[in-house]
Amino acid sequence: MRDMTNLVLTRAALGRETTVARSAALAVAGSLLIALCAKIQVPMWPVPVTMQTFAVLLIGLAYGSRLGTATVALYLAQGAVGLPVFAAGGGIAYLAGPTAGYLLGYLPAVALVGWLAERGWSRPAGTVFLAMLLGSAVIYLCGAGWLSVLVGPEKAVTLGVVPFLLGDVVKAALAAALLPVAWRLLSRF
Repeated sequence: MRDMTNLVLTRAALGRETTVARSAALAVAGSLLIALCAKIQVPMWPVPVTMQTFAVLLIGLAYGSRLGTATVALYLAQGAVGLPVFAAGGGIAYLAGPTAGYLLGYLPAVALVGWLAERGWSRPAGTVFLAMLLGSAVIYLCGAGWLSVLVGPEKAVTLGVVPFLLGDVVKAALAAALLPVAWRLLSRF
């Protein structure tokens, strides 16, 4: 079996041995990055797009499946207890309202993208782009699935998927441009 340890960016940057303290620090830093990106709104039509999903999926590509999932779980827990980490605040209501499926969809999405990263998908731009799109699809599946219970399937797709497709393609392209550069910089140092 091939050695996968250097295929995840954080392991390559920080070394093979990841201590509990280092993992905890990375999880906290990652959850803060997601919270910050949730507040960044990119004006697009018909609705603004946040960079929250970009951060979630990028963390999966950089951290791998286990640490990425733990980081997103920490982020969701922070929001559930009321910290204002979500796009419009915090509190348990966010995990039961119309956006609940999207937020909870971050967990399987980051796990999938992290798993792909552990198999080398975080290096070439094409696979980074595809991994980001696959992660977005998982988020849409969970989010629109939950939203369809509230508003029906047609409205869920019309309101909860279609307006965000272009933004997710742009985010995937941005990640595809950034990660190969990060790997090249890392190899120089």
